[in-house]
Amino acid sequence: MRTERNLTRLERLFARLDREPERPVNLDVPRMSRHRVVLFGATLSFYLAIVVAVLTTSWLVTFDWQVMFFRPYQQWPEIHAFLDYWVVLGQRGPTAVMVMAWLGWRSWRQHTLRPLLTFGAALLLLNITVGAAKIGMGRLGPHYATTIGSNEMWQGGDIFPSGHTANAVVTWGILAYLASTPRARRWLSAASAVISLSVGLTTVYLGTHWLSDVFLGWAAGLLILLALPWVEPLITQVEAAIFSLRELWRNRRSGALPTPAAKPAVVPQRVSPPASEEPPVREPVGAARAVRPPGLLAPGPHTARSERTPVTPAGSRRPPHADRVPRGTTSARPVAGG
Repeated sequence: MRTERNLTRLERLFARLDREPERPVNLDVPRMSRHRVVLFGATLSFYLAIVVAVLTTSWLVTFDWQVMFFRPYQQWPEIHAFLDYWVVLGQRGPTAVMVMAWLGWRSWRQHTLRPLLTFGAALLLLNITVGAAKIGMGRLGPHYATTIGSNEMWQGGDIFPSGHTANAVVTWGILAYLASTPRARRWLSAASAVISLSVGLTTVYLGTHWLSDVFLGWAAGLLILLALPWVEPLITQVEAAIFSLRELWRNRRSGALPTPAAKPAVVPQRVSPPASEEPPVREPVGAARAVRPPGLLAPGPHTARSERTPVTPAGSRRPPHADRVPRGTTSARPVAGG
């Protein structure tokens, strides 16, 4: 009995890469469900609460100063070198390149631009919302603080909310948002939560952000992920427009003109004459002509016209024969003597 050899994990991976690209039959596109709307509202309330707490210089600002004076990078210096590299997972440039490379390969395999377009839309929303909040509130960071106990607002800074934290939430959370199976979505959600939480706390450890900056960065990134289903119809329209332009460009490059729409065939209908009129009597096509009576024909054998000798006004084209006598004359045969 012959049994097939079990493939190793690496062999299964290469076998999957060798398959032809194919578009999924049913793309699992998240919708704006009631549960998601409730989470969006709760996250937005948390976002506004953090802003109000910092603007009013509440206990949260006092806690920010306490953490800054604690100087975590001096308490645990042995992990400083590692966290200098770990915080790169929240930096926009390197993470965007890594995630875009993966989503680009996935778009090619599935014949769809939705992963790349969704990631682009998320980054655009991130730059607009977080960038506007940074510039609008202008808070200074711990290393540039001027007055102890103040909220350091409207001082020309750009750290509130934390861009590293919000970028980590969006960049790694988009992988969970675009996951094709529930199991992959759960694992990727847990991984993105760990990365975004650790990156935010790392910025506090390094002293580049207040703790309230990190809280607001978590909320800002989560709001973008929760709001993505509202952008899905626009993403679908943009994808269809890009594919239409690609087909048009291919047709122009190959010199083929677009096939015009076929006109519906017109079926002729038979029109019946009115009941009051009688249909005209038509002479049958190809009816035989009346034959003259035999008495009018000249005596003698007759041949068909095609077999007769063509006659022209100049006379017959046949050469004269000595033994023939023209019609209507008598032969001059000599009478033999008796």
